[in-house]
Amino acid sequence: MAEKVRLYVVPGSHPSLAAELMLQRKGIEYKRTDLPPVISRFAVRRLLRFPGDRVPAMKIDGRKVQGSLEVSRELDVLRPDPPLFPADPDRRKRVGEAEKWGSDYFQELPRKISWWGLKRRKADQASFLEGFRLGLPTRVLVATSPPLIRMAIRLNDSSDEVVRECIAAIPAALDKVDNLIAEGVIGGEEPNAADFQLATTVRLLMAFEDFTPAIDRRPAGAFARRIVPSAPGHVGPVFPSSWLAPLDAAVAASS
Repeated sequence: MAEKVRLYVVPGSHPSLAAELMLQRKGIEYKRTDLPPVISRFAVRRLLRFPGDRVPAMKIDGRKVQGSLEVSRELDVLRPDPPLFPADPDRRKRVGEAEKWGSDYFQELPRKISWWGLKRRKADQASFLEGFRLGLPTRVLVATSPPLIRMAIRLNDSSDEVVRECIAAIPAALDKVDNLIAEGVIGGEEPNAADFQLATTVRLLMAFEDFTPAIDRRPAGAFARRIVPSAPGHVGPVFPSSWLAPLDAAVAASS
């Protein structure tokens, strides 16, 4: 008997995109429910009664699974082939470690950066809503977004200082992604859980014009475009040039 799978996502959420891509990789049929950003935290925990307030959240025949790490493991149990984790214990461990680093640390960089940028590039918010159904026209959602954006900035600690630190951390994080590709942990012929976790994060960073040229020069850029051929969202130039100096320095060092 086929399982009934319901996936709850938020526009622009890279972990949500990772979960959706893993479902597609497995060939598992699912229905997607789109939730509004920020409001989703209340909806997921209070209305849908998941233990946490974040997406991705998934119901399988009514059973609740939450978070991209939990989703990847549950999907391998639900449908073992094609696997999201290697059978070899050492390789499985390395994939799991890379996936956890992506979840615990790397995905936070674009999350904090995005809210800061979208506050200042209001018109670009519409690009993240393409393909999503939130019950209102996109123009209305964008027009009424300022209170939600301000709340998201508070919830994610997207202050000037924090966002500048996150941008400065991008080169080292991409170095790690490049190294994982070189070591064969990710970027192989058959994508694994860490591929989806890391590629979606790189892809969100690439939504920013300020970052794209520096990322496209790296193996991480080609990797992200292969795993995630298309992704919603585009943000024009928005960050002060002084904040982008670490990215510029990394490009100069690699030339």
